[in-house]
Amino acid sequence: GVGAMTWSPLACGIISGKYGNGVPETSRAALKCYQWLKEKIISEEGRKQQVKLKDLSPIAERLGCTLPQLAVAWCLRNEGVSSVLLGSSNPEQLIENLGAIQASAGRGGTSTEVLPKMTSHIVNEIDNILGNKPYSKKDYRS
Repeated sequence: GVGAMTWSPLACGIISGKYGNGVPETSRAALKCYQWLKEKIISEEGRKQQVKLKDLSPIAERLGCTLPQLAVAWCLRNEGVSSVLLGSSNPEQLIENLGAIQASAGRGGTSTEVLPKMTSHIVNEIDNILGNKPYSKKDYRS
C-alpha cells in the first residue's frame, strides 16, 4: 500500500539531450551552484550515460516519442511509483513531458501517448541498455 514519488525523471536535464556535446553556458550545469552536476556530466560515468541515451533514441523513435517522454513513461510504468515530480523550465517542456501520459502531437504531427506503449518487451529492452534494473523481492517477510 506504499508508493514512491520519483523526482528528476530527466536526471537534472541530462536526458533532455542538452548535454550531449558538453555543458552549454546557458544551462543549469553551467551555474556555479551546480558544479556537482557539471562534474557528473563531464565525468567518465557521464560520458557512459550519453552513450546509453544514444542507444535509447531508436526506442523512442519507434514509439514516436522524445527521450524525455520515454523517461517519464518508464518511471510511471513501475507499479511501485505513485507519481513523478516534473521540473520544467518553460511551458513547452511541461507539455512535452505530459505527452508521456496524454495524447498530444508528437513527432511528425502524429498523436502519441507513451505509457500504454510500455510493454514488457520495450521495458526489457530499456532495462538491458540501462543495466540498472533493481532486484525486486515480492515477499518482503521472508
